[in-house]
Amino acid sequence: MRLAGVELSVVVPVYNEERRLPASLVGLHMALRGIAAEVVVVDNASTDGTVDVVRAHDGPVRLLHCAERGKGAAVRAGVLASRGRFIGFCDADLAASVDAVPSVLDRLRRGVDVVVGSRAHPRSDVRARNSPLRHVGAWAFRRAVQPIVPGIGDTQCGFKFFAADVARAAFEPLRTTGFTFDVEVLARAQRLGAVIEEVPVRWIDVAGSTFDTLRDGYRSFAALHRIRALLDAEERPVTRPVLVAEAA
Repeated sequence: MRLAGVELSVVVPVYNEERRLPASLVGLHMALRGIAAEVVVVDNASTDGTVDVVRAHDGPVRLLHCAERGKGAAVRAGVLASRGRFIGFCDADLAASVDAVPSVLDRLRRGVDVVVGSRAHPRSDVRARNSPLRHVGAWAFRRAVQPIVPGIGDTQCGFKFFAADVARAAFEPLRTTGFTFDVEVLARAQRLGAVIEEVPVRWIDVAGSTFDTLRDGYRSFAALHRIRALLDAEERPVTRPVLVAEAA
């Protein structure tokens, strides 16, 4: 549902982020200064003090709860509850710097439907501490993704922004609840004929990720097969949906 006066909604999925979240919320609100924005934090059944951190934050933030586990499930819940003209999401650790939000917003205002932060962009500044195993896994994953989302160099960077109509059309039918949800979302956006741009990011690998290279890496490759089968079984949309302006 659109809310008059909110131009940008930023969804932040969180699970046991009581240590990293306070600084991230401050940094996010600083990046959003001068923008009519809302921050939607989606708690994905945290067992620590994450919820208390959000409630104690001195700034405009909405807290949602998503009982269904998985990053994809949490982001979907936040997107569908967002009220902005544009909707995006970023990771709780702000590994991808949110300093780029104003330039991303300019692109959306000019008619770009989806803006994707890309660590593969030649102008990106990426400081990673990946193990050799994770590096090889990431390379293999990018190769495997190309037939599903052709032309996108980095589907997994947690920094994506959408026109609201495209966001809802891509997230409403989302069935991938884990880390690989981005692939399904981008594939659905492409099927809608959305204009997608990849932009450079300043990305710093932050300790504390819940992604396990072996366990979640295997699940991610398995998810690609499910996503491809799911999309192949669906009829392609004839056109992108039309956003109907709501009364203030």
